[in-house]
Amino acid sequence: MNLVLLLLRESWWQAALAIVSGLVSGACSARLIGLINEVVSNPQQSGLVPQFVGLTLVVLLTAPIAQYLLITLSQGAVYRLRMRLSRRILAAPLRQLEAQGINRLLATLTDDVANLSNAVFAIPFLCIDLAIIVGCLVYLGVLSGPVFAFTLAMIGFGVSTTQVLLNRARVDMRRSRNEQDNLFKHFQAITEGVKELKLHARRRQDYMDRQLSVSAQASRRYTTAALTVFAIASSWGSLLFFFIIGGLIFVLPKLIAIEPLVLSGFVLTMTYLMVPFKNLMERLPILLKTGVSLRKIEDLGLSLAEAAEDLNAGPLKPLDSFRSLELQDLFHTYGGELPEDRFSLGPVNLSFQAGEVVFIVGGNGSGKSTLAKIITGLYTSEVGTIRLNGEAIDASNLEWYRQHFTTVFSDFFLFKQLLGYSHDDLDDKAQLYLQELGLDHKVRIEKGELSTTALSQGQRKRLALLTAYLDDRPIYLFDEWAADQDPSFRAVFYEEILPQLRSQGKLILAISHDDRYFDLADRVIKLDYGKIEYDRRKTTF
Repeated sequence: MNLVLLLLRESWWQAALAIVSGLVSGACSARLIGLINEVVSNPQQSGLVPQFVGLTLVVLLTAPIAQYLLITLSQGAVYRLRMRLSRRILAAPLRQLEAQGINRLLATLTDDVANLSNAVFAIPFLCIDLAIIVGCLVYLGVLSGPVFAFTLAMIGFGVSTTQVLLNRARVDMRRSRNEQDNLFKHFQAITEGVKELKLHARRRQDYMDRQLSVSAQASRRYTTAALTVFAIASSWGSLLFFFIIGGLIFVLPKLIAIEPLVLSGFVLTMTYLMVPFKNLMERLPILLKTGVSLRKIEDLGLSLAEAAEDLNAGPLKPLDSFRSLELQDLFHTYGGELPEDRFSLGPVNLSFQAGEVVFIVGGNGSGKSTLAKIITGLYTSEVGTIRLNGEAIDASNLEWYRQHFTTVFSDFFLFKQLLGYSHDDLDDKAQLYLQELGLDHKVRIEKGELSTTALSQGQRKRLALLTAYLDDRPIYLFDEWAADQDPSFRAVFYEEILPQLRSQGKLILAISHDDRYFDLADRVIKLDYGKIEYDRRKTTF
């Protein structure tokens, strides 16, 4: 995929109309140069003033039209590309997104799309310059075939030598872009690990010297090399015009007979062409950088599309009245190059009923979070079956299945806006929940938006629980929700909130280490190295 194809795919007729307008503008500009040359050579000619005025008006009209058409087309293309990428990310399986890495996703959504946006802004002016160049070359071809052949040969030599330089610059630009993924990873580490780096001076210095600095220097080295080559190519392009003009003035007249009108026309036209050629050379770095970014965008988009889930298969059928959830012979494996990097969960054979409180326990790395993601449909198991109310879950009804869950994961994200709710009494209902969660003195809700999310982790988790309340779905999953709560509210969670949800017929799945509250659960399921060690009901503990 390249920039031209991207625009043609958006609207071929609009692109064609813009190109035609640009060509007309360029052709009229070239004719203006010829007209000026005729007036300079023979000032006594009559009837040239109306031509000059007419051509000038055409240029003034067609150039803005071409620019407007290309600006609207290109900006629309960038908008749709951003939305398409975002939809593909949302449709990609969670495991694939985790394998891609947040740094690569952010680099594509920010750096690559920004490069594309900068390039499409330059496209209208680039098209006008190209149209002027084409129009002037056509004029020179009409003016004199032999002289045009000499000029074209010189231009061809300059273009071919410049292309060698650009190929080298493209390699360095690609290396620089690949290094951007590493830089984003290091920037992410700085923001997320700032506390640890502040508290350990040697670790901080080691990280700066051996990680961030190495990547930043590599990016600087490749970018500097690419921009240096671009500067050399631009200077060489400008110098080439003086060589061409010098050849036209001093060399060619000694080889063939050239009329003064023809010679002055070529010299005047080539002098005029220096500006659009200079503009073209100055925009080449942006275009080449955009080419690299487009390849990155395309690679990411294609990789995400390969296993994309169909989130728009049709309207979701209404949620059933939840009765049961069954996991039959489920297996899930994390791949890895080394044996110690591989992890398998399974076999998992579990069944849950409405109105149950189930604690999922086990040590770190036992598979609790993996099991939670499989249960909620965020991960898909390689073998086995999930049944909701007896209905087998597959790709065709996976999206419907997920809508039965509301979750608060340990690495949850808290949206400031209360999204996805349409009822009119949202603010009043949410305000009541804020009081119940002890946050009404810190947070207000106005027009479905939280006044602040700058709270402690425990308080933020309470706000996440507020959205879970508003979801009012049949199955609730909490991943170490109480871990960041103070002792008093931890007791409220286990002794009041969970029983209240159970009384409403909800199924509650809670990953927990709070063994002092295990007796409040209907069941306790313990995992150990991906295996179910036991599944004990309340009567057995």
